[in-house]
Amino acid sequence: MTTRLLARSLTRALAGLATTGQRRRERGDVPGWVLITLMTAGIVSVLWVVAQDQLVALFREALASVRN
Repeated sequence: MTTRLLARSLTRALAGLATTGQRRRERGDVPGWVLITLMTAGIVSVLWVVAQDQLVALFREALASVRN
């Protein structure tokens, strides 16, 4: 009887570990997405600082061409 109880508890423990691993995999790669988002925001900020005058002029030209 003790062997059966031990086998059952080991099976339950292993099943619990398997479902925990599946839950972790389903969460996705959150740190990776956070890093991509921060890097994208940084690139946009740097481009805006470097090319602000040109971007504003381009935007104004585009609006003027749509209005006319």
